[in-house]
Amino acid sequence: MSTSIWWTTQGSATVAGVKSIPARERAIAADTPTPSSLVKGLLACAVIAAAAVIVNRFVPTISALLVAIVAGAVVGNVRPVPSAWRPGIAVASKTLLRAGIVLLGLQVPIASLLGLGWPTLLLVVCVVTLGVGGTVLIGRLLGVPPRMTALIACGCSICGAAAVAAARETVGADDEETASALALVVVFGTIAIPVTPALAHLLGLSSHAAGVWVGGSVHEVAQVVAAAAIVGGDAMTVAVVVKLARVVLLAAVMAALGIAMRRSDEPHTGGRRPPLVPGFVLGFLAMVVVGSIVSVPAGLAAAVKLVQTFCLAMAMAALGTGIVVGRLRGIGARPVVLGVIASLIVSAVALTGTLLIG
Repeated sequence: MSTSIWWTTQGSATVAGVKSIPARERAIAADTPTPSSLVKGLLACAVIAAAAVIVNRFVPTISALLVAIVAGAVVGNVRPVPSAWRPGIAVASKTLLRAGIVLLGLQVPIASLLGLGWPTLLLVVCVVTLGVGGTVLIGRLLGVPPRMTALIACGCSICGAAAVAAARETVGADDEETASALALVVVFGTIAIPVTPALAHLLGLSSHAAGVWVGGSVHEVAQVVAAAAIVGGDAMTVAVVVKLARVVLLAAVMAALGIAMRRSDEPHTGGRRPPLVPGFVLGFLAMVVVGSIVSVPAGLAAAVKLVQTFCLAMAMAALGTGIVVGRLRGIGARPVVLGVIASLIVSAVALTGTLLIG
Protein backbone atom coordinates (compact mmCIF):
# COMPACT_ATOMS: atom_id res chain seq x y z
CA MET A 1 0.00 0.00 0.00
CA SER A 2 1.27 3.42 -0.90
CA THR A 3 2.49 5.50 2.01
CA SER A 4 2.07 8.81 0.21
CA ILE A 5 0.05 11.59 1.82
CA TRP A 6 -2.97 13.09 0.10
CA TRP A 7 -5.77 15.43 1.15
CA THR A 8 -9.38 14.38 1.18
CA THR A 9 -12.14 16.78 0.20
CA GLN A 10 -12.77 17.28 3.92
CA GLY A 11 -9.21 18.54 4.47
CA SER A 12 -7.96 15.43 6.33
CA ALA A 13 -4.59 13.82 5.75
CA THR A 14 -4.35 10.05 5.19
CA VAL A 15 -1.12 8.18 5.74
CA ALA A 16 -0.90 4.50 4.85
CA GLY A 17 -4.68 4.41 4.77
CA VAL A 18 -5.02 5.75 8.34
CA LYS A 19 -6.91 9.02 8.73
CA SER A 20 -5.00 11.68 10.72
CA ILE A 21 -6.24 14.83 12.48
CA PRO A 22 -8.17 17.09 10.07
CA ALA A 23 -6.04 19.90 8.67
CA ARG A 24 -8.42 22.62 9.94
CA GLU A 25 -8.35 21.20 13.48
CA ARG A 26 -4.56 20.97 13.42
CA ALA A 27 -4.32 24.62 12.32
CA ILE A 28 -6.67 25.73 15.07
CA ALA A 29 -4.71 23.73 17.63
CA ALA A 30 -1.47 25.32 16.44
CA ASP A 31 -2.89 28.86 16.71
CA THR A 32 -4.62 28.36 20.07
CA PRO A 33 -2.47 30.00 22.74
CA THR A 34 -1.53 28.01 25.80
CA PRO A 35 -1.20 29.57 29.28
CA SER A 36 2.58 29.43 29.01
CA SER A 37 2.57 31.17 25.61
CA LEU A 38 0.36 33.95 27.00
CA VAL A 39 2.59 34.62 30.00
CA LYS A 40 5.68 35.76 28.09
CA GLY A 41 3.95 38.44 26.04
CA LEU A 42 1.79 39.64 28.92
CA LEU A 43 4.82 39.78 31.21
CA ALA A 44 6.76 41.85 28.68
CA CYS A 45 3.85 44.30 28.36
CA ALA A 46 3.42 44.40 32.15
CA VAL A 47 7.08 45.30 32.67
CA ILE A 48 6.83 48.14 30.15
CA ALA A 49 3.54 49.32 31.69
CA ALA A 50 5.01 49.28 35.20
CA ALA A 51 7.97 51.36 34.06
CA ALA A 52 5.59 53.79 32.33
CA VAL A 53 3.43 54.18 35.43
CA ILE A 54 6.53 54.81 37.57
CA VAL A 55 7.75 57.49 35.16
CA ASN A 56 4.30 59.10 35.31
CA ARG A 57 4.41 59.08 39.13
CA PHE A 58 7.65 61.06 39.14
CA VAL A 59 6.71 63.26 36.17
CA PRO A 60 2.88 63.56 36.17
CA THR A 61 2.85 65.69 33.02
CA ILE A 62 4.19 62.74 31.00
CA SER A 63 1.43 60.28 30.17
CA ALA A 64 2.00 56.67 31.17
CA LEU A 65 0.28 55.68 27.93
CA LEU A 66 2.69 57.70 25.83
CA VAL A 67 5.69 56.29 27.69
CA ALA A 68 4.34 52.78 27.14
CA ILE A 69 3.84 53.38 23.40
CA VAL A 70 7.36 54.77 23.00
CA ALA A 71 8.92 51.99 25.10
CA GLY A 72 7.01 49.34 23.16
CA ALA A 73 8.18 50.90 19.90
CA VAL A 74 11.79 50.87 21.13
CA VAL A 75 11.49 47.19 22.00
CA GLY A 76 9.93 46.42 18.63
CA ASN A 77 12.66 48.27 16.72
CA VAL A 78 15.70 47.08 18.67
CA ARG A 79 14.96 43.48 17.73
CA PRO A 80 12.07 41.54 16.17
CA VAL A 81 9.38 40.64 18.69
CA PRO A 82 9.80 36.92 19.56
CA SER A 83 6.98 34.76 18.24
CA ALA A 84 6.52 33.38 21.76
CA TRP A 85 5.41 36.86 22.90
CA ARG A 86 2.75 37.34 20.25
CA PRO A 87 -0.19 35.54 21.93
CA GLY A 88 0.23 37.59 25.10
CA ILE A 89 0.72 40.80 23.11
CA ALA A 90 -2.51 40.08 21.24
CA VAL A 91 -4.43 39.68 24.51
CA ALA A 92 -2.95 42.92 25.89
CA SER A 93 -3.78 44.90 22.74
CA LYS A 94 -7.39 43.70 22.63
CA THR A 95 -8.78 42.33 25.91
CA LEU A 96 -6.89 44.66 28.26
CA LEU A 97 -7.56 47.58 25.95
CA ARG A 98 -11.31 47.00 26.19
CA ALA A 99 -11.10 46.62 29.97
CA GLY A 100 -9.17 49.88 30.28
CA ILE A 101 -11.65 51.81 28.17
CA VAL A 102 -14.57 50.44 30.19
CA LEU A 103 -12.94 51.52 33.46
CA LEU A 104 -12.19 54.94 31.94
CA GLY A 105 -15.93 55.62 32.19
CA LEU A 106 -15.71 55.88 35.98
CA GLN A 107 -13.55 58.99 35.61
CA VAL A 108 -16.24 60.92 33.73
CA PRO A 109 -18.88 62.13 36.22
CA ILE A 110 -21.89 63.63 34.47
CA ALA A 111 -22.28 66.33 37.13
CA SER A 112 -18.84 67.78 36.34
CA LEU A 113 -19.66 67.87 32.66
CA LEU A 114 -22.97 69.65 33.23
CA GLY A 115 -21.11 72.21 35.31
CA LEU A 116 -19.37 73.43 32.14
CA GLY A 117 -22.62 74.98 30.90
CA TRP A 118 -24.36 74.42 27.58
CA PRO A 119 -22.16 76.77 25.48
CA THR A 120 -19.00 74.84 26.37
CA LEU A 121 -20.74 71.48 25.95
CA LEU A 122 -21.96 72.60 22.53
CA LEU A 123 -18.38 73.59 21.71
CA VAL A 124 -17.17 70.09 22.64
CA VAL A 125 -19.79 68.50 20.40
CA CYS A 126 -18.73 70.78 17.53
CA VAL A 127 -15.05 69.98 18.05
CA VAL A 128 -15.61 66.23 17.90
CA THR A 129 -18.23 66.31 15.14
CA LEU A 130 -16.38 68.70 12.85
CA GLY A 131 -13.04 67.13 13.72
CA VAL A 132 -14.12 63.62 12.80
CA GLY A 133 -16.30 64.68 9.85
CA GLY A 134 -13.74 67.08 8.41
CA THR A 135 -10.92 64.56 8.73
CA VAL A 136 -12.96 61.85 7.03
CA LEU A 137 -13.83 64.20 4.15
CA ILE A 138 -10.25 65.37 3.66
CA GLY A 139 -9.00 61.80 4.01
CA ARG A 140 -11.15 60.85 1.04
CA LEU A 141 -9.84 63.79 -0.99
CA LEU A 142 -6.24 62.82 -0.17
CA GLY A 143 -6.86 59.17 -0.96
CA VAL A 144 -5.96 57.93 2.53
CA PRO A 145 -7.42 54.45 3.22
CA PRO A 146 -10.78 54.69 5.06
CA ARG A 147 -9.68 52.71 8.13
CA MET A 148 -6.52 54.78 8.55
CA THR A 149 -8.60 57.94 8.13
CA ALA A 150 -11.01 56.80 10.85
CA LEU A 151 -8.16 56.12 13.28
CA ILE A 152 -6.55 59.52 12.72
CA ALA A 153 -9.93 61.28 12.94
CA CYS A 154 -10.78 59.68 16.29
CA GLY A 155 -7.31 60.07 17.78
CA CYS A 156 -7.12 63.78 16.98
CA SER A 157 -10.74 64.63 17.74
CA ILE A 158 -11.51 62.61 20.88
CA CYS A 159 -8.85 61.26 23.21
CA GLY A 160 -5.62 60.33 21.49
CA ALA A 161 -4.19 56.84 21.73
CA ALA A 162 -7.18 55.35 23.55
CA ALA A 163 -9.52 56.58 20.81
CA VAL A 164 -7.23 55.18 18.10
CA ALA A 165 -7.23 51.80 19.82
CA ALA A 166 -11.00 51.88 20.31
CA ALA A 167 -11.57 52.81 16.67
CA ARG A 168 -9.29 49.98 15.63
CA GLU A 169 -11.66 47.54 17.31
CA THR A 170 -14.67 49.16 15.64
CA VAL A 171 -13.44 49.54 12.05
CA GLY A 172 -11.23 46.43 12.00
CA ALA A 173 -7.93 48.18 11.23
CA ASP A 174 -4.80 46.06 11.03
CA ASP A 175 -1.65 46.38 13.13
CA GLU A 176 0.26 48.57 10.66
CA GLU A 177 -2.61 51.03 10.24
CA THR A 178 -3.03 51.24 14.01
CA ALA A 179 0.69 51.68 14.67
CA SER A 180 0.95 54.43 12.05
CA ALA A 181 -2.07 56.32 13.39
CA LEU A 182 -0.78 56.02 16.96
CA ALA A 183 2.58 57.44 15.96
CA LEU A 184 0.99 60.41 14.19
CA VAL A 185 -1.40 61.20 17.05
CA VAL A 186 1.38 60.99 19.64
CA VAL A 187 3.68 63.29 17.64
CA PHE A 188 1.10 65.99 16.89
CA GLY A 189 -0.37 65.86 20.39
CA THR A 190 3.09 66.34 21.87
CA ILE A 191 3.79 69.30 19.60
CA ALA A 192 0.60 70.93 20.89
CA ILE A 193 1.86 70.95 24.50
CA PRO A 194 4.13 74.02 24.11
CA VAL A 195 2.48 75.52 21.01
CA THR A 196 -1.09 75.90 22.30
CA PRO A 197 -0.19 77.78 25.54
CA ALA A 198 2.21 80.01 23.59
CA LEU A 199 -0.49 80.94 21.07
CA ALA A 200 -3.00 81.47 23.89
CA HIS A 201 -0.59 83.98 25.44
CA LEU A 202 -0.08 85.78 22.12
CA LEU A 203 -3.86 85.99 21.66
CA GLY A 204 -4.28 87.43 25.15
CA LEU A 205 -6.63 84.68 26.33
CA SER A 206 -7.47 84.46 30.02
CA SER A 207 -6.41 81.33 31.88
CA HIS A 208 -10.01 80.11 31.83
CA ALA A 209 -10.39 80.63 28.07
CA ALA A 210 -6.98 79.08 27.43
CA GLY A 211 -8.05 76.08 29.50
CA VAL A 212 -11.16 75.64 27.35
CA TRP A 213 -9.03 75.79 24.19
CA VAL A 214 -6.45 73.35 25.54
CA GLY A 215 -9.08 70.89 26.74
CA GLY A 216 -10.97 71.17 23.47
CA SER A 217 -8.01 70.67 21.16
CA VAL A 218 -5.07 68.73 22.65
CA HIS A 219 -5.17 64.98 22.00
CA GLU A 220 -4.23 63.08 25.18
CA VAL A 221 -5.50 63.74 28.71
CA ALA A 222 -1.93 63.90 30.02
CA GLN A 223 -0.97 66.25 27.19
CA VAL A 224 -3.90 68.45 28.21
CA VAL A 225 -2.61 68.49 31.78
CA ALA A 226 0.90 69.40 30.61
CA ALA A 227 -0.29 72.21 28.35
CA ALA A 228 -2.69 73.59 30.99
CA ALA A 229 0.10 73.56 33.58
CA ILE A 230 2.08 75.89 31.34
CA VAL A 231 -0.89 78.27 31.13
CA GLY A 232 -1.40 78.32 34.92
CA GLY A 233 -4.31 79.80 36.87
CA ASP A 234 -7.55 77.84 36.67
CA ALA A 235 -6.67 76.45 33.23
CA MET A 236 -5.91 73.00 34.61
CA THR A 237 -9.35 72.41 36.17
CA VAL A 238 -11.24 73.74 33.15
CA ALA A 239 -9.09 71.94 30.59
CA VAL A 240 -9.41 68.52 32.21
CA VAL A 241 -13.22 68.70 32.48
CA VAL A 242 -13.54 69.88 28.87
CA LYS A 243 -11.27 67.04 27.81
CA LEU A 244 -13.39 64.51 29.72
CA ALA A 245 -16.45 65.83 27.88
CA ARG A 246 -14.68 64.91 24.63
CA VAL A 247 -13.93 61.46 26.07
CA VAL A 248 -17.66 60.90 26.73
CA LEU A 249 -18.34 61.34 23.02
CA LEU A 250 -16.11 58.33 22.33
CA ALA A 251 -19.18 56.12 22.74
CA ALA A 252 -21.30 58.04 20.24
CA VAL A 253 -18.52 58.19 17.65
CA MET A 254 -17.76 54.46 17.96
CA ALA A 255 -21.45 53.68 17.50
CA ALA A 256 -21.58 55.90 14.41
CA LEU A 257 -18.45 54.27 13.00
CA GLY A 258 -19.93 50.83 13.61
CA ILE A 259 -23.06 51.79 11.66
CA ALA A 260 -21.01 53.35 8.85
CA MET A 261 -18.78 50.28 8.52
CA ARG A 262 -21.78 47.97 8.35
CA ARG A 263 -23.24 50.03 5.51
CA SER A 264 -20.00 50.45 3.57
CA ASP A 265 -18.28 48.05 1.22
CA GLU A 266 -14.98 48.45 3.08
CA PRO A 267 -13.87 44.95 4.14
CA HIS A 268 -13.48 44.34 7.85
CA THR A 269 -10.36 42.54 9.08
CA GLY A 270 -11.10 38.83 9.40
CA GLY A 271 -14.13 39.10 7.11
CA ARG A 272 -16.50 39.82 10.01
CA ARG A 273 -19.03 42.61 10.05
CA PRO A 274 -18.33 45.11 12.84
CA PRO A 275 -20.83 45.15 15.72
CA LEU A 276 -23.45 47.88 15.61
CA VAL A 277 -22.31 49.07 19.05
CA PRO A 278 -19.15 47.40 20.41
CA GLY A 279 -19.57 45.76 23.80
CA PHE A 280 -16.77 47.75 25.40
CA VAL A 281 -18.54 50.98 24.39
CA LEU A 282 -21.66 49.84 26.24
CA GLY A 283 -19.46 48.97 29.20
CA PHE A 284 -17.88 52.44 29.05
CA LEU A 285 -21.32 54.07 29.14
CA ALA A 286 -22.39 51.84 32.01
CA MET A 287 -19.36 52.94 34.04
CA VAL A 288 -20.14 56.60 33.30
CA VAL A 289 -23.61 56.05 34.78
CA VAL A 290 -22.27 54.10 37.77
CA GLY A 291 -19.65 56.74 38.51
CA SER A 292 -22.30 59.45 38.33
CA ILE A 293 -24.90 57.90 40.65
CA VAL A 294 -22.71 55.96 43.10
CA SER A 295 -20.38 57.67 45.53
CA VAL A 296 -17.15 55.73 45.07
CA PRO A 297 -14.77 55.97 48.07
CA ALA A 298 -11.60 57.90 47.30
CA GLY A 299 -9.36 54.91 47.99
CA LEU A 300 -11.34 52.63 45.70
CA ALA A 301 -11.49 55.28 42.99
CA ALA A 302 -7.71 55.67 43.11
CA ALA A 303 -7.23 51.90 42.89
CA VAL A 304 -9.60 51.60 39.93
CA LYS A 305 -7.81 54.45 38.17
CA LEU A 306 -4.48 52.70 38.68
CA VAL A 307 -5.86 49.44 37.28
CA GLN A 308 -7.39 51.31 34.35
CA THR A 309 -4.13 53.10 33.62
CA PHE A 310 -2.16 49.87 33.89
CA CYS A 311 -4.52 48.03 31.51
CA LEU A 312 -4.29 50.79 28.93
CA ALA A 313 -0.52 51.09 29.40
CA MET A 314 -0.13 47.35 28.73
CA ALA A 315 -2.33 47.72 25.65
CA MET A 316 -0.29 50.70 24.43
CA ALA A 317 2.95 48.77 25.02
CA ALA A 318 1.56 45.92 22.93
CA LEU A 319 0.49 48.27 20.14
CA GLY A 320 3.80 50.10 20.39
CA THR A 321 5.71 46.96 19.48
CA GLY A 322 4.04 47.20 16.08
CA ILE A 323 5.42 50.70 15.42
CA VAL A 324 8.40 49.57 13.36
CA VAL A 325 10.29 52.47 11.78
CA GLY A 326 10.93 50.56 8.58
CA ARG A 327 7.22 49.98 8.09
CA LEU A 328 6.27 53.56 8.95
CA ARG A 329 8.44 54.81 6.10
CA GLY A 330 6.08 53.05 3.76
CA ILE A 331 2.89 54.84 4.86
CA GLY A 332 3.65 57.80 2.62
CA ALA A 333 3.11 61.51 3.08
CA ARG A 334 -0.68 61.55 2.78
CA PRO A 335 -1.50 60.15 6.25
CA VAL A 336 1.04 62.57 7.76
CA VAL A 337 -0.60 65.49 5.96
CA LEU A 338 -4.00 64.25 7.12
CA GLY A 339 -2.75 64.12 10.72
CA VAL A 340 -1.57 67.73 10.48
CA ILE A 341 -4.85 68.88 8.96
CA ALA A 342 -6.94 66.95 11.51
CA SER A 343 -5.02 68.54 14.38
CA LEU A 344 -5.46 71.99 12.85
CA ILE A 345 -9.21 71.48 12.33
CA VAL A 346 -9.74 70.45 15.94
CA SER A 347 -7.60 73.32 17.25
CA ALA A 348 -9.28 75.90 15.00
CA VAL A 349 -12.82 74.80 15.92
CA ALA A 350 -11.94 74.79 19.62
CA LEU A 351 -10.35 78.25 19.41
CA THR A 352 -13.26 79.70 17.45
CA GLY A 353 -15.74 78.36 19.97
CA THR A 354 -13.63 79.63 22.86
CA LEU A 355 -13.55 83.15 21.42
CA LEU A 356 -17.33 83.08 20.79
CA ILE A 357 -18.06 81.94 24.34
CA GLY A 358 -15.88 84.74 25.65
